[in-house]
Amino acid sequence: MHIVVIGTGIVGACTAAWLQRDGHAVTFVDPLDAGEACSFGNAGSLSPSACLPVGMPGMWKKVPRWLLDPLGPLTVRWAYAPLVAPWLLRMLSHSSREEVTRIATALRSLLAPIFDCYDPLLAHADASELVRRSGCLYVFSSRETAAQWAWGMNLRRSLGVRMQDVEQDELEGLEPDLKGRFRFGILAPDNGSTSDPSALVKAIYNRCIADGARHVRDRVRGFERQGRRVTAVLLERGEPLAADGVVVAAGAWSGALAAQLGSPVMLETQRGYHVTVQSSNLALRHTVMAVEHNLMVNPMAMGLRLAGTVEFAGLKAPPNMARADALLRQGQQLFPHLDTSSVTRWMGHRPCHPDSLPVVGPVRAADNAWLAFGHGHMGMCMGAATGREIAHLVAGRPTQVDLTPFSPERFR
Repeated sequence: MHIVVIGTGIVGACTAAWLQRDGHAVTFVDPLDAGEACSFGNAGSLSPSACLPVGMPGMWKKVPRWLLDPLGPLTVRWAYAPLVAPWLLRMLSHSSREEVTRIATALRSLLAPIFDCYDPLLAHADASELVRRSGCLYVFSSRETAAQWAWGMNLRRSLGVRMQDVEQDELEGLEPDLKGRFRFGILAPDNGSTSDPSALVKAIYNRCIADGARHVRDRVRGFERQGRRVTAVLLERGEPLAADGVVVAAGAWSGALAAQLGSPVMLETQRGYHVTVQSSNLALRHTVMAVEHNLMVNPMAMGLRLAGTVEFAGLKAPPNMARADALLRQGQQLFPHLDTSSVTRWMGHRPCHPDSLPVVGPVRAADNAWLAFGHGHMGMCMGAATGREIAHLVAGRPTQVDLTPFSPERFR
């Protein structure tokens, strides 16, 4: 069949690659080049352990203080507050221990096969060197402080994630640059990362193009339908694009398209910021998550990337690069000897639902349309597995992951 994939981020690229493995012809539709939106600026983590949702037990107690801090870990621009309030309330409704356990169980099912799903795509693209499997260190100022996060860590362990306690001496041996700031850590040895997330997306995309895929650089304004089938994708500037099927993988811009297909969802943009210290003089060997600071630190080809925090301000508001500067100051506090003479700053739109689960599944009102978006800050982690499961759905095969928790129908 001829499948139109809307979106050239990590989810769209991986979906196209898996579809091509089944022999389908693919056309990408995206006004941007591959890997130039959210997939460009993420933290690069490939973490089977990243199964905890954004909304955690007791979070409601912290939200008022966070909302008053424009540079805090979670903030809402006041002009956008009335629009996002129902979404935030829904998120808090999913933050009980029972709900978090249910959500984490579902996320783990998509995260566990990360490398099984990436390996064949990267091998075919001759880009396996872009992925490292060196583990992730969750670090804390003390073992006593780590106890505040014990429930979530133990939930990860109960779902099969390997987590190893690391005392101060061993921690400083693993990562000498952490000496003096952190006295306890938890190693997730099965985690990995990419040295360049944009290059990873481009490698998979370029292999798709080499294998015959096309890329129409345009925006989608709607769909042409006959009965329960989508017959064409309507573009803003060009002629309708005929299709045997369509996959919506347009990230934070997917909500309106899903609604047009008859599957309304509660999609928000979880605006994320990063700072990349290009002149980094550190020698980190692991991805490091400074849990108390909600700061992910990842050594990359272009320098040391510091990422974290959540901002709700919609798709149109300009970036507040003071939030990126706040990440840089945190990095300087954690690593006083960090050379920050050359840095770059970035903001991107991470698509997210209030239960932290993506939408992966068929459109109820169409027999040849599928949805694959809303992965939040875990798009790089779940992109390849999502693509594999969408390919199973398109082919009419049983999926390898139970997609019930990810159904778009949960928002009805």
